[in-house]
Amino acid sequence: MRFVTYTETDGDGGDRVGVLDADDLVHALPSGIRLIDLLDDPQRLHDAADDALRDPRAVHSYASLRLRAPIPQPPTVRDFMTFESHVEGVARLGGPEAGPPEQWYEAPAFYFTNPYAIQGPQDDVRIPPGCTRFDFELEVAAVIGRGGRDLSVAEAESHIAGYVLMNDWSARDVQFNEMQVRLGPAKGKDSATTLGPVFVTPDELEPYRAGNAYGLRMTAAVNGRVVGEDMWSNMAFSYAQMIAYASRGTKVRTGDILGSGTCGGGCLAELWGRRGLDAHPPLAQGDTVTLSVEHLGTQTCRVTERAERPVGDLRATSHPHHGGRP
Repeated sequence: MRFVTYTETDGDGGDRVGVLDADDLVHALPSGIRLIDLLDDPQRLHDAADDALRDPRAVHSYASLRLRAPIPQPPTVRDFMTFESHVEGVARLGGPEAGPPEQWYEAPAFYFTNPYAIQGPQDDVRIPPGCTRFDFELEVAAVIGRGGRDLSVAEAESHIAGYVLMNDWSARDVQFNEMQVRLGPAKGKDSATTLGPVFVTPDELEPYRAGNAYGLRMTAAVNGRVVGEDMWSNMAFSYAQMIAYASRGTKVRTGDILGSGTCGGGCLAELWGRRGLDAHPPLAQGDTVTLSVEHLGTQTCRVTERAERPVGDLRATSHPHHGGRP
């Protein structure tokens, strides 16, 4: 099954969920139902889709809708790094011989990003304040259905409700500066994350299963020019491993988003690492970023400028006894 969340322009302007049929028609579910409300029970999710296909509250052309993120307000967003070619490429920003650290191979590393920054697949994205090297990241995220704690790899995959295309927009200069403090990315990553257009259940993708994911092509383009491609199946870690690690000593909950991390060739930073900083200019006002994954759809987002808002001096106060500096 394939689902979308869209803004209802001919009603009260609120969000509506619909199921997409083979003819690209969206059959609306009853008003007030959110996709996240159906995810913890696969049978209920499929029954809701079947009911809408038989007796829809409304039918729309997919192309006519203003699409929202399928899960507009996820409880959490974890972003992993599971494509080795991407990790290798970005590592080379530190030198031509640099590569993934040994620790990367030990477990699927992740960081928490901002669940309040979720955007839809057609929304403009603003360049974050202080950023001069703006970038995109082409990923696929798993969405948790049934929650759980301390899940094993063997049982974790059954907790996946579906998958969505994800773009983790990145202020690279801000990110690289703040990570010198030896914490994960923060302001370099929290301005926008684009999800969608389509939420796809695992059974829909089963014929394409390959490697650690699915044998489907992932493509990134800037202003109509393809800048990177990869296969989704090239993940070095599986989603089951990701979920098992995320749930260790804590819970994953219904609606949680777990991003795969950037695929090979799925961002400009990788190009900069492999070919130098002049390989492609950073994203600028007026650029259009188009990301697509077979069977998960396409995002097309325009980059816009945002005026800086002064926040005052953020530097630490120097203390001579602690070796501080102004």
